[in-house]
Amino acid sequence: MPTLAVRGWLLEKMEKRKFLFVSLSALIGDIAWQIVKEGHEVRYYIEAPKERDIADGFVPKSTDWEKDVPWADVIVFDDTLGQGAKAQALRAQGKAVIGGTEYTDRLEDDRSFGQEELKKAGVNIIPYEDFDSFDPAIEFVKKNPDRYVIKPSGEAQNVKRRLFVGEEEDGEDVIRMLEAYKKAFSEEIKVFQLQRRIGGVEVAVGAFFNGKRFITPININFEHKKLFPGEVGPPTGEMGTAMFWSEPNTLFYRTLLKMEPKLSTEGYVGYIDLNCIVNNNGIYRLEFTSRFGYPSIFIQQEGMLTPISEFFYELATGADPKWRTRSGFQIGVRIVVPPFPFDDDATFESFSKNNAIVFKRGTPEQIHIEDVKQVNGQWLIAGTSGVVLAVVGTGQTMKQAQTQVYSRIKNILIPNMYYRTDIGDRWAEDSDKLHNWGYLR
Repeated sequence: MPTLAVRGWLLEKMEKRKFLFVSLSALIGDIAWQIVKEGHEVRYYIEAPKERDIADGFVPKSTDWEKDVPWADVIVFDDTLGQGAKAQALRAQGKAVIGGTEYTDRLEDDRSFGQEELKKAGVNIIPYEDFDSFDPAIEFVKKNPDRYVIKPSGEAQNVKRRLFVGEEEDGEDVIRMLEAYKKAFSEEIKVFQLQRRIGGVEVAVGAFFNGKRFITPININFEHKKLFPGEVGPPTGEMGTAMFWSEPNTLFYRTLLKMEPKLSTEGYVGYIDLNCIVNNNGIYRLEFTSRFGYPSIFIQQEGMLTPISEFFYELATGADPKWRTRSGFQIGVRIVVPPFPFDDDATFESFSKNNAIVFKRGTPEQIHIEDVKQVNGQWLIAGTSGVVLAVVGTGQTMKQAQTQVYSRIKNILIPNMYYRTDIGDRWAEDSDKLHNWGYLR
């Protein structure tokens, strides 16, 4: 691993470039900040007015990203929901862009489309049915009793608390939930999916794509989406992730690699991830993330030995990056405050907004900002969501990474903060199963 002195020399030798980050809701601030620290010029545009204070004091801001396009050497889009069309148009003009296309946005935003595209590519998918109203869905479960997962589509899928995972074999809990959603959320949830629930290990395989092909190594990761330890409580976007970089393996060959021809035709540039359930009978796809994951990209950056600015530039320009990653494991844990994972402006204003973030022993490099701003050198909670920091630990074993990340969290003081204490615990059992079934070979 390069020493700090060697890493500093590498940064000094890099050509200084201009990076423009374009965000709907301020997700990518930490990477923009990292690229500032690597010595480049950065401008960061945030569309959502209530989120625009995020990363203040860390990253220079843009008030009109389209006017800044001629200035930029590299343009980075951090989301789907229509951003892919903008990225695609700029690439057609000859700009170096990291971002999706209309097609790759749809892979994530339209669950059924994503499923059918995988099916066309020869990937197993879990049986599902689409609905645009609740009564037919209720009738379907009554006629086909089983365990199901309710998955809203479109923008509603971003409200993770609407996702419901059924536990009862006869589907009665799903029926009761559908009846409740019919009364309360008919206007919010226009389209949704019922997916049969399959048991096994939940694991994701992801990789960067340079417009022509996948760039190795690949990333194997394990998301922890429930709010409380032991997978208890409401679903969240993410509470923490355990991961490692790997050479291509069976899981990659049998899933994501099959999408390479289509992604190449599209000219997709960026990161793409496929979440799966695997068991001894096979691999079953759950959902695409055709963008960076959050906080996954922050954790991944800690696993890179190559400066991320250099890697992004080469990726955006269609090169085959000569990049290096750490051996071993990385764990990221999210630090959150009220009202997360719910939306409640009054609670956020009362308990969290502008609260101070204090470090007992200085600010370590492995702390990654999410909804944070800096005023006169003091870190404060910004935005509206209550997602504050991602803390990362690394190690040659998962246990070492886990010990390190929780040791670093003890250095942090934030009023009313909470986090999961079990990120990485599942690895002991999951790794045995995945190796036994041959998916990591």
